[in-house]
Amino acid sequence: MGLMDFIKKQFIDVLEWTESGDGVIAWRYPMAGNEIQYGGSLTVRESQVAVFVNEGKVADVFGPGMHKLTTQTLPVLTYLKNWDKLFESPFKSDVYFFSTRQQVDQRWGTSQPVTIRDKDFGAVRLRAFGNYSYRVVDAKKFHTEISGTRDVYTVADLDGQLRGLMLQHISDAVASSGVAFLDLAANQVEFAKALLEATAPSFEAIGLKLEAVTMQNVSLPEELQKILDQKIGMGMVGGDMGKFMQYQTAQAIPKFAEGAGQGGGIAGDAMGLGAGVALGQVLAGQLSQGLQPPAAATPVAAAAAVAAGVKPEDVMATLEKLGELKSKGILTQEEFDAKKAELLKKLV
Repeated sequence: MGLMDFIKKQFIDVLEWTESGDGVIAWRYPMAGNEIQYGGSLTVRESQVAVFVNEGKVADVFGPGMHKLTTQTLPVLTYLKNWDKLFESPFKSDVYFFSTRQQVDQRWGTSQPVTIRDKDFGAVRLRAFGNYSYRVVDAKKFHTEISGTRDVYTVADLDGQLRGLMLQHISDAVASSGVAFLDLAANQVEFAKALLEATAPSFEAIGLKLEAVTMQNVSLPEELQKILDQKIGMGMVGGDMGKFMQYQTAQAIPKFAEGAGQGGGIAGDAMGLGAGVALGQVLAGQLSQGLQPPAAATPVAAAAAVAAGVKPEDVMATLEKLGELKSKGILTQEEFDAKKAELLKKLV
């Protein structure tokens, strides 16, 4: 190096990083061909660590504090540069600062429904979203695995990869939480805890620590949401089937009245009650008003049914609906038999 080149070269006495804004995880000190003064100082703040990289290799990692850069505090000056300990000269290394504070309010969520396996329902699909926070705990590993030689590495650069790790472990979280699928919406804390435990090792593998996971919403498929609503209704009446039937009747009356107002038949009214479960009670009054036998009945009985404004096929549809409710466990065998006997008495 010529004398003029040596004079023009700047020697860095103080290395430090004051974060200029949120979202920066790693920042390389701008060397611009300059060298670090032997005996200079390195200031690392409480929320930072600094990594020295010499000739492409991580030489040392410095935690919070002010460090004098000598062969005593930075042995790499000796074993990489082969310098004598008494030879004090400027040296060149790359210095990277890493933020170790928590990166909070990071969002994760399912862009598409995720298929999971449930012990009660088999394969089901759900949507979920929430927040998580993390921090850098192993700067050397994060540098070698993720940030590399980039001048700046931000939270936004890492967002897609970390979100993918969260979604990748949702199925594991559901399985390990021990929470039934229908109870996920009511046990979001347990689900979030299981998701953290399932995902944390993947964060650790790249030098990060997953500090917290929160679950803000779990969206169940529509058909399972209806079952959950029924389960909530049962809870409201303490699991008593009689009270639950009364509760469902109250829920179905507006729809029943609407169908009646539109001139719907008895079977249509029964369909309006649908999942009302109270068919056994409500239809009893309806059926007692002149239900006549189906096609197998005598012509006289069939004619009477027509005269009364009740179609035999409506009667059959009502009986089939009662059978469906029994097969789904909504009506017990005893309740079904009682209503069946009551209908048969009407046919006498």
